[in-house]
Amino acid sequence: MTQSRSPRPGGRGPDQFRMGPTRISTLVVAGLAAAAAAWLLISSLYYNGIPRLPWLPVVTLAALAVLEGYAAINTRGRIEQRPGREPVNPLLVARFVVLAKASSLVGAIFAGFYAGLTGWLFVESTRAAMEDRAPASGGLLASLALVAAALWLERSCRVPERPDDDREPDDRESRPGQR
Repeated sequence: MTQSRSPRPGGRGPDQFRMGPTRISTLVVAGLAAAAAAWLLISSLYYNGIPRLPWLPVVTLAALAVLEGYAAINTRGRIEQRPGREPVNPLLVARFVVLAKASSLVGAIFAGFYAGLTGWLFVESTRAAMEDRAPASGGLLASLALVAAALWLERSCRVPERPDDDREPDDRESRPGQR
């Protein structure tokens, strides 16, 4: 005879390892920590000895933001089964969710780093700092665009709510006992 397990306090139930939506507070904390680390690193190092900031990370972050935005539009249309769109593969959607969660965190860390760097560059009045303001500002904008696109992709991967009359009871709803 098997017994149904009820969820224990402290997160030890059947939904213990369930993945939830990305929390904005997590992204804000990661961004603030990266901004503080960037400010401390750049202010403790001799800035004139560091080479100029490259544009390649800015272009890469912007390209990722565009690709994830396109994936969000395409995936939402396929999940909603719009005319002319083929059905979506559930495994692809799961991969997109993982990509979106990772990209939003990486984008928040880069945004925090570029925010700390940009803030320090606007405080400095050297010629090297003035030349690096454009790539740092561009990196900040591209990172924020990546965070927005990743959150949009994550949101687009959600299964739409079905009306109550179309729903079939799942395993937990069909069993008698505690809910």
